[in-house]
Amino acid sequence: MTMRQIFLNVAISMLIVSVAIFAYDRYVQAHPIIVQQEEKSHSSFVDLLLDRDIEPHFRAAAPDNFISAANKSRPAVVYIRTKAEEESWRSQQERSAGSGVIISPDGFIVTNNHVVGDGQDLQVTLNDRRTFSATIVGIDPNTDLALVKIEALNLPYLIFGNSDSLSVGEWVLAVGNPFRLQSTVTAGIVSAKGRDIDILDSDYGIESFIQTDAAVNPGNSGGPLVNTRGQLIGISTAILTYSGRYEGYSFAIPSNLARKVINDLKEYGTVHRGLLGIEGSSVTSEQVAELQLKEVSGILVTLVFADGGASDAGIRKGDVIIAANGKKTSTMSELLEQIGRFRPGDEISLKYARDGEEFKTKIILRNQLNTTDLVNVRRDRILTDLGFEIRDLISSEKRKTELEGVKVISIYKASTISKTKMEPGYIITRINEKMVKSADDFIRMLDAADGRIFLEGYYEKHGGPWWYAFDK
Repeated sequence: MTMRQIFLNVAISMLIVSVAIFAYDRYVQAHPIIVQQEEKSHSSFVDLLLDRDIEPHFRAAAPDNFISAANKSRPAVVYIRTKAEEESWRSQQERSAGSGVIISPDGFIVTNNHVVGDGQDLQVTLNDRRTFSATIVGIDPNTDLALVKIEALNLPYLIFGNSDSLSVGEWVLAVGNPFRLQSTVTAGIVSAKGRDIDILDSDYGIESFIQTDAAVNPGNSGGPLVNTRGQLIGISTAILTYSGRYEGYSFAIPSNLARKVINDLKEYGTVHRGLLGIEGSSVTSEQVAELQLKEVSGILVTLVFADGGASDAGIRKGDVIIAANGKKTSTMSELLEQIGRFRPGDEISLKYARDGEEFKTKIILRNQLNTTDLVNVRRDRILTDLGFEIRDLISSEKRKTELEGVKVISIYKASTISKTKMEPGYIITRINEKMVKSADDFIRMLDAADGRIFLEGYYEKHGGPWWYAFDK
């Protein structure tokens, strides 16, 4: 074979290979892969933007500074103080001080129950240094929240954010008036969620705090915890400390719980809280194998009240509640937070485990009377200071006796009333030998009484009369 033939054969072979490679690249491989990748990338990005469950997480951490959030929140933060007459060389002595956050342009303000104190001579100072007298709309010792009102218009305010969308590690800001330093902003991260630190002395207390490491000190109580979008996602309430000052652990009431409580206080003057009709405790590691659970998570049902919502829905003693309305409930505090957002008569869904299997059911929440009525439980300041809650008798209770009166619904731990050994369910018929006809009547007489106070009444199951005495 001559050199010319060899060269020609090589050239033809290279041409054939080139054509084959071009054809494969053009018609077999490149076109479909490029189109598929572009379509997939475009679709994923659009889905991410339109997914409402992802959006709060995606957008909340977007800013790389807190200037916008601080500018939105500071004008809506107020300084709250109360004063009362003292029998001392100072006739006016400050008894309580803290922060609050404006939630509407017409002057509704959220703060802590422990900030408003006895509610006497309540003064609110705005960020622009204007001062107003304020009145208490309602209080809820079970969550340590209070709603107050000032007469003003066109005020700056914060909108509620979704505390469920918060993630551990997410940036947050605490705004308040620590040590009377007006409109102080501190930053930190969400350290934990669903914290129970046992500070509410009430059988119906709800503690499911957002824990942060944002610096919070005396005077911050009642102020807002905001996300980086400037939305209200918590109410700063407490710190854990050995020194009495900030040591890295601060706690806030979640906004989703606070919003429901505040709406009730604004609409009814009291909180209507739905109950499951069970008693329970958080699952421990020792119980996991016995209960045939996958993890140390859930609430073990230890008691189911007869004819209650849970009983009617098929819940039994020994079941483990693992989710409420689609939200995982690892601890009792998380379950109480979820249920605390609803009123009697509301329907919720529960997921529970039994004998290694998982089930779902729906429950109609009840009130303390085991009905779906919105019963007006009184939590006036004079009552909560003494440590109990009352309500008017309902018609069925009045039919059982000719006596009028009011019924004690709950008693706070370590309170003045608890020391008398009174129990919930006690029906008060007389105070200092004067007949009680209604809750308004009882509160008026209690407010006017001084010194030693005597109560007379009875228990439906134990009869009476029973007497209790305490000093006001």
